[in-house]
Amino acid sequence: MKTKVKPKASINIVTLGCSKNLVDSEVLYTQLKGNGLEVTHEAKKDTASIVVVNTCGFIDNAKQESIDTILRYVDAKEAGKIDKLYVTGCLSHRYKDDLEKEIPLVDAFFGTNELPRLLKALKADYKHELVGERFLTTPAHFAYLKIAEGCDRPCSFCAIPIMRGKHVSRNMDELVLEANSLAKKGTKELILIAQDLTFYGLDLKGGQTGGRKLKELLERLSDVNGIEWIRLQYAYPAGFPLEILDTMAERENICRYLDMPLQSGSDAMLKHMRRGITREKTEALIQTIREKVPGIALRTTLISGYPGETEADFEETYSFVERMRFDRLGIFNYSHEENTHAYSVEDNVPEDVKQERSDEIMALQQTISEELNQAKVGQTVKVLVDRKESGYFVGRTEFDSPEVDNEVLIPAEQYARLGDFVHVKINKAEEFDLYGDIVNI
Repeated sequence: MKTKVKPKASINIVTLGCSKNLVDSEVLYTQLKGNGLEVTHEAKKDTASIVVVNTCGFIDNAKQESIDTILRYVDAKEAGKIDKLYVTGCLSHRYKDDLEKEIPLVDAFFGTNELPRLLKALKADYKHELVGERFLTTPAHFAYLKIAEGCDRPCSFCAIPIMRGKHVSRNMDELVLEANSLAKKGTKELILIAQDLTFYGLDLKGGQTGGRKLKELLERLSDVNGIEWIRLQYAYPAGFPLEILDTMAERENICRYLDMPLQSGSDAMLKHMRRGITREKTEALIQTIREKVPGIALRTTLISGYPGETEADFEETYSFVERMRFDRLGIFNYSHEENTHAYSVEDNVPEDVKQERSDEIMALQQTISEELNQAKVGQTVKVLVDRKESGYFVGRTEFDSPEVDNEVLIPAEQYARLGDFVHVKINKAEEFDLYGDIVNI
C-alpha cells in the first residue's frame, strides 16, 4: 500500500499599500524562492496553503482595506482553504497587540523590521547572498528601488516614523549592485523611492559631500548600463538638496520628473503641520527647480481638512495650486492618526467639508492638466510601453510615474512591444490621457 505524500507547502503573498510595501513583498518572495519554497504573489485563487498579508496602516481607508483583507483570509482558513495565515507590514507593526486580541485566528503578526522572524515562521533562512537580487511583481521593464527606510521628519500628521522607524539609508554599493542585476534582467526604468529621498546618505560614512549623498547615488545609478530612465519620488521640500538639479539637467537618463509632496499652500497650516518651510520659500524652490531643469514635471500631494483649516487657509491653498500649475497632483482627506503630534488637537473639519475641498482642488487640477495636455498636441514624445488593454497599447512619457500619472494610448493595430520605447506623435489630449501614433525617427 502506497503512503500518501503530503503536498509541499505553497505560499501566497498579498500586498496592500504603497510601492515601498511592494518592494518589501518582492524581497520576501526572493528570500522564499531562494529557500526552495513555492511562492506566488497575489494569486487569483486560494490554492496556496499559507497566506502572508503585507498590510498598510497609513490612513483610515488603507487600514480598513488591510483589516478587510485579513478577515477575508481568516474566512478562507475557517473554510479549510488555507492552513496558515501570517500578517506583516505597517498595520501589523503599529497595532500588533490589538490585532492579536481581535483576530486570534491569524497565526502570527510581524512588524516592518522582522523579516528574519517571518522567514523562520515560514521555515526559511535569511540568505545574505540574495542581497541585490529581487523578484519583480511589476512588469520587468520597470522596478522600484527603495534607497532608504523610515523617516526622521517631524510632520505632525504622519505615523510613518511610528511604523517604519528612523531614517536608515541603504548601502550605496548594494543599491548599484541591485540596479545592475535588474538591468541585466531587462529593467529599463528605476523608480527611486523612500519616505524622503533627500535624506539619503546623511547616516552613511564617506561620499562626495560628507552629508546628503543623493547626488552621488544618482550619478552612480545613471552610469549603470541598460538603465534608460531614473525617476525620483517622494522628495521633501525643506532643505532640498539643490545640487541634484544639476545632475538631473546633465544626465539624459534621469527623468525630468520630481514627486515633492507639499501638503498645503497655507502658511498657518504648514506651521501646524511642522513642515519646516513657508509658502514663499516653497514657491521660490519651485521656481529654482523649473529654472535649473527646464521642462520638468512636478507632482505634489496635498492634505484637505487638517485640524484648524479655515476657509481662508483653503483659499490660500487653492490660489497656490492655481499659480504653481503642477503637472500632477493628488489630494487626501486628513486622517486623525493615533500617537501623532496632530492627534492631540481636535479633528474639527467635518468630513463633508474635507471632501468638498478635495473635490474643488481636483476640479482645478483637472482644468490645469487638460490645458497642459492640449499644449502637447502635435508634439512627438518618447514613450515606454507598459501594457495592452481595451484596443490600445498603454505607455508613459518620462513625465509620468506608473499608476498615479497620465498615460499615452496608442491604437493596438500599430506595432509595439511591451517594455519597448517608441516615439509617439500626440494627436489628441484629454484631462489625464494623451493619444497618438507611433512615428519613426
